[in-house]
Amino acid sequence: MTGPERAVESELLIHRDSTALAHAVAARFITALVDAQSNGRVAQVVLTGGRVAAAIYKAVAESPASATIDWQRVEFWWGDERFLPPGDPERNETQARDALLNHVDFDPARVHPMPADTGQTAEVAADAYATELAATISALSDVKGRAVPAFDVLMLGVGPDGHVASLFPGYPQLEVVDVSAVAVHDSPKPPPTRVSLTVPALNRSREVWFVVSGVDKAEAVAEALKETSTLPASAPKGRNRTLWLLDEDAASQIQ
Repeated sequence: MTGPERAVESELLIHRDSTALAHAVAARFITALVDAQSNGRVAQVVLTGGRVAAAIYKAVAESPASATIDWQRVEFWWGDERFLPPGDPERNETQARDALLNHVDFDPARVHPMPADTGQTAEVAADAYATELAATISALSDVKGRAVPAFDVLMLGVGPDGHVASLFPGYPQLEVVDVSAVAVHDSPKPPPTRVSLTVPALNRSREVWFVVSGVDKAEAVAEALKETSTLPASAPKGRNRTLWLLDEDAASQIQ
């Protein structure tokens, strides 16, 4: 993969439990957005889904420090999405709106959910998202044919099988490098149809944060951190920093 050199070493930060993890990541998230905006930029963030993510978003919304963020100057993207009807409670977008966006004064034009299932195919939805990513910037990118913003923070969960976003072990989408978003069918976890950013698009972030909780993820975390790992979770790297933000259970098998 071409492009700027990436940070070689991943950093591990281990927290007592999932509650402590969620509050620590929320504080880090607020600081990252304030720092980005202090440089005069619109902060670009990529959200994830899941139980811990919902707790993080809730903690951000409830923190008095969230008032230091100009929410009108935050651009929200998603790393993947469940291809379900609009407003479905299983959609990552719905979760983020309920826990965070409905509680802050955001600019609707800067919120970019992946398309919901309204009768089109997931392939059409993926292409539309790639087009939307490209439309927000004019800079060139190392994602062939599709410009992708330089994200400030990209948050990812990790599945027990080592998947990230909706890129699953052994699935062809993991090898796609010529587009920024792809359709995923026959997902090993429901729902079966999804849309996901590709590895080159995920790697457009200044900082990649893996946020992982639970003993059921411990084996995947330990494997992904090995230099020889081929798990999807070993692929995304931040251009400036790659953080593994874990609770003690998720970190329990790291050697």
